[in-house]
Amino acid sequence: MRSRWQPNVDLEATVRRSSRNVLTPTRFQYSAEIATDIKKKRTTPTTHNDKKRQNSRKDIKEEDDVKNSAVECTSGGHAGLSSYELERLENIKQNQAFLSSINLFQATEELKQVTRPKLSKRRLMRLQAAVEKGVPVRKSLRLQSLTLPPKPRETQICGLSHKRPPGPLLMKPVNMEDEAKLPSQLLELFSEVSTEDRKELSLTEYCSALKNMKTTEDREVIVVNKRLVCAAFHPCTSSLLMATGNTFGSVGLWQLGSDWGNDGVLRFEPHTRVVTCIAFSRAHPTHLLSLSHDGTVRCMDVEKAVFDDVYESEEHLKTFDFMSHDCTSLVVGYFNGKVAIVDRRTPGNSHESIHSLKFKHCLLCVSVHPLQKQYFAVTENKRVNIYDSRYLKEKKSKTVSQLHGHSLSIHGAYFSPRTGNRVLTSCMDDYIRIYDTSAMTKKAPLLTSIRHKLQTASYRTRVSAVWDPKQEDCFVVGSTSKRHIVKVFHESGKLLHSFVDRDNVTSVLYVTAFHPTRNALLGGNASGQLHVFSD
Repeated sequence: MRSRWQPNVDLEATVRRSSRNVLTPTRFQYSAEIATDIKKKRTTPTTHNDKKRQNSRKDIKEEDDVKNSAVECTSGGHAGLSSYELERLENIKQNQAFLSSINLFQATEELKQVTRPKLSKRRLMRLQAAVEKGVPVRKSLRLQSLTLPPKPRETQICGLSHKRPPGPLLMKPVNMEDEAKLPSQLLELFSEVSTEDRKELSLTEYCSALKNMKTTEDREVIVVNKRLVCAAFHPCTSSLLMATGNTFGSVGLWQLGSDWGNDGVLRFEPHTRVVTCIAFSRAHPTHLLSLSHDGTVRCMDVEKAVFDDVYESEEHLKTFDFMSHDCTSLVVGYFNGKVAIVDRRTPGNSHESIHSLKFKHCLLCVSVHPLQKQYFAVTENKRVNIYDSRYLKEKKSKTVSQLHGHSLSIHGAYFSPRTGNRVLTSCMDDYIRIYDTSAMTKKAPLLTSIRHKLQTASYRTRVSAVWDPKQEDCFVVGSTSKRHIVKVFHESGKLLHSFVDRDNVTSVLYVTAFHPTRNALLGGNASGQLHVFSD
């Protein structure tokens, strides 16, 4: 136990007293004389045990002095180090001497000089064979001290890949030889004008006609490579002629039963990116218009055998529709929510006007009223809005009518083909809805809601319900839940017919379309294959 009084403290000197000592009564305070007496009593041994302790302390001190003197003599200049530290230094010296004796330091230096492992015999044989043949050795850009070239400025700013050269492009099928000419029958088919205006059938007659439509192994073929995005029938009646577009900018033509090209298929590449919309001109049967994400709209003119420039933009385009009965004016929908009015009679490939709509959302579909061409419906995220082209403004145009009730993104909205009194929508919430647009009220009433599986992955083509142009109140849609089924519904929600063929149809038909005059239906899958159901 530590003593209360330190022997080295001079108690006779003036001592600073604390307030506690000042407040202590006088009889409990020590004077200087009493303190010296206590010091003498504690420092002088009084008993035999105290003398023993004092002698042992002197012996220990003498031993420490001897050890310290020995350390100073034998430490080799390491004065002030403890015995443990000196022993550690001695071990380090011994270890270094042992490592030097086995030449470990020399082996380490030799390993550092080896930069690459030895090549295997097979690798050496391949390199020798390549040198003998004169084939240059492949090296990465890093080993060649090179860097990747910077991307073009246009690609960095607009996000668009390189477009085809401006101006007309020759119709050269990529699946035929370079010197091969277009089939002579192609112009004859495109020039055929359909004057037949088929009358609308009753539901009983229409259902019986659907039951007679079948598909066979001869009625399926791969028209384009990769994923098919859009397809359409030519209005000719003597034969079934179809056009398709895919994700790589290809446009394919297929005549059922012909022998030109590959299985009656002609494939062209007028675009560089996905072709999202394709349509034949009813007023000019030799014209086929296609729109692509590369920012161009082109017209395949079979009579001239070229792809003409119709419209060009530096932004992504999504869809279009004809705004006149002679198919000379178009409404073109941008991916960012703008629409452009294009007149093909005006020289050049620019627009007459461009407008920002009320809601700046992704625009996925445009549909023009079949009779009153000034009205057009667009899908803007979760809304379907109807606009009047005569009152469009540069920004925030006002709507004529709105179609409410959708909870997710809408990827299809189409006016009924004969009167335009109905609008058919397809939504990602797995519902097909029919609205009444006969009165063009501010809020169009909902007539029917049909539960149907429509959700697909983001890399798949969207499944949309489309009208049968021969019927005012019937439409067709593919099914993502059951791969081999295509269904036809009435606007009341009644299922009229299901096309089922487990032997020939084994995949989801995302794209569907009816022939405008004949009893024929096409369906396209994700592999670019078309199936035709006909009587």
